[in-house]
Amino acid sequence: MFPKEALQYEGIVQLLLHFRWKWVGLIILDDERGERFLQTFEPILSSNGICVAFTEKSSRNMELDNIDFLTRFIDSSNTNFLNSKANAIVIYGETGTFLWLATTIILPTMIGDLTNIEFLERTSVGKVWITTAQVDFVFNSFQKTYDIELFHGALSFSMPSKDIPGFLEFLQLLQPTWAKGDGFIKDFWENVFDCTLLRSGNPTTSGETCTEEERLESVPATFFEMSMTDHSYSIYNAVYALAHALHILDSSRANHRARANGGNLASLNVPPWKLHTLLQRIAFNNIAGEEVAFDEQGELKGGFDITNLVTFPNKSYVRVKIGRLDPHVPLSERVIIHEDRIQWNRHLSHVPPFSQCNDKCKPGYSRKKKEGEKFCCYLCDRCPEGKMSDKEDMDYCITCSDDHYPNQGQDQCLSKIPNFLLFPEPMGIILASLAVSFSLITALVLLAFIKHQDTPIVKANNRTLTYVLLISLLLCFLCSLLFMGKPNKVTCLLRQITFGIIFSVAVSTLLAKTVTVIVAFMASKPGSLFRKWVGKHLAHYIVISCSFVQVSICTIWLSTSPPFPDMDMRSMSTEIIVQCNEGSVTMFYCVLGYIGFLAIVCFIVAFLARNLPDSFNEAKFITFSMLVFCSVWLSFVPTYLSTKGKDMVAVEIFSILASSSGLLSCIFFPKCYVILLKPELNKREQLIRKRS
Repeated sequence: MFPKEALQYEGIVQLLLHFRWKWVGLIILDDERGERFLQTFEPILSSNGICVAFTEKSSRNMELDNIDFLTRFIDSSNTNFLNSKANAIVIYGETGTFLWLATTIILPTMIGDLTNIEFLERTSVGKVWITTAQVDFVFNSFQKTYDIELFHGALSFSMPSKDIPGFLEFLQLLQPTWAKGDGFIKDFWENVFDCTLLRSGNPTTSGETCTEEERLESVPATFFEMSMTDHSYSIYNAVYALAHALHILDSSRANHRARANGGNLASLNVPPWKLHTLLQRIAFNNIAGEEVAFDEQGELKGGFDITNLVTFPNKSYVRVKIGRLDPHVPLSERVIIHEDRIQWNRHLSHVPPFSQCNDKCKPGYSRKKKEGEKFCCYLCDRCPEGKMSDKEDMDYCITCSDDHYPNQGQDQCLSKIPNFLLFPEPMGIILASLAVSFSLITALVLLAFIKHQDTPIVKANNRTLTYVLLISLLLCFLCSLLFMGKPNKVTCLLRQITFGIIFSVAVSTLLAKTVTVIVAFMASKPGSLFRKWVGKHLAHYIVISCSFVQVSICTIWLSTSPPFPDMDMRSMSTEIIVQCNEGSVTMFYCVLGYIGFLAIVCFIVAFLARNLPDSFNEAKFITFSMLVFCSVWLSFVPTYLSTKGKDMVAVEIFSILASSSGLLSCIFFPKCYVILLKPELNKREQLIRKRS
């Protein structure tokens, strides 16, 4: 008449997991059943991540009226388990197990001193007792002697029971004289009412005689419950199951009945195995309307109720149903608990209480195994950099998604901030202002040269090349603005391509100017072969051919692996770098390398031509400007590679502005000084230099 015991084990485990009790104690009966329970239940706990803190074995025989026994019991009893951090304790045994437990806890204080009382206060509170359905709390000797508040808040698994019609009325009218051949009711009557029946030869200490008018409903529920308990309900169903089985068996043997004297049926001699086989297949509805049936293993179908023991100062108690263990639903939903109905022990500092080997690891930490101890005992390690844990007692820290990062406490993930160079921020304002300022200055220089285009200093060294160079520098300053703002498909395609081509044109123009100086000097010698190269065609050819090479490189870059908008989520821990992916890094460095090659060639040629005795020689200015240009871009490469995000973009913008402004100032500011401030020097006779 008992459901599968494995189902009860399952329910206890689910109850422990529900309240996150991972460090539990076991109290078992000191017999073969207790050992079998331990061997079965402990592996189930381990497989669900629950550890057994201690195992205590309760004794069957408690001689509370024997002083020698009590003395030996106190000397041999182990109360160390009460100091354990295991606040959830599973009790598997029988009614006497409660008596053993209460005696173990309370007896030392009854015959001890103040120290033992303090020990009781320190150890007896804060425990949650979890009992199996085999344990019945009702036993008079305990309730008369001890304070049952010790077990207030206990959680119990019990057989479901229903009220049987007429049962209460039967108990209200019950008298001891009704029992024929049943001595138990007489003993019970004398014990519960503390009197002596006239027909009984057992005198009581009080000497009072039972009137037989006593009523069970006047007995406190502590000693006798008027309702149908789970154990009584099981016995009731067992009697009817047996009656139904005998009735079926008797009906099937109707043709073989033998009549005894007086018309009574002869007794049925039924082999036990046959009746047991029949009982396993029986099914019926009892008077309460509940179906009683058995499964293929002959075990009762059904689940368990979960009850909460609530005690009162007058040593009475009630069992409050707080949940249900239903075997007909998925495992994760089998235990249903209504926490709002639970009354916990009044001395608990925290409800529900903690029952773990050590304090929980807070968010931001993960568990680390303690060497030599059970797996439920662990240390708490801070999450490594870049990882987080947002729950308590996490086995390991986790990495945030690519677009998130752990906060300083490493207990939650925050969204990364987009990282790109904005116009409104201070760095963007400074760089944009410099770009616009230098562009305006370049435009003013160009206007000044156009206005004074017929003066000797403007006409010197090819006026067309001067205009091309100034326009190239103007575009160089303006192209730096393409690097600001959030990258998109258009700006990513134009950024490096525009920068590469414009700078190539500017450096090619300087190279053409320098070569023009050298060719002009060489052609001035009698019979020189360089005279046919003198003119504008050579300079134009140099600019076009050198620029064409860069255009070809950029065309190949765009056709094979063009730049595109991209987001780098891993380079920076708290920000997402919104950038232009160069597509082909090789082609990007080919563009830079070609500009560098032109600059070095121009520098070498200008350096060699710096002292040529020509009246209109710009080689010295070009040499110094290319020295500045090369210095800027040589320092750009390592700085560019060592920075990330908008800082890297700012480095490139600064390099563009610095190199362009170097060319502008070194080549054109001296000429502007003469044109605007010293016009008297802007004459042919003033500019002619004689050979030394």
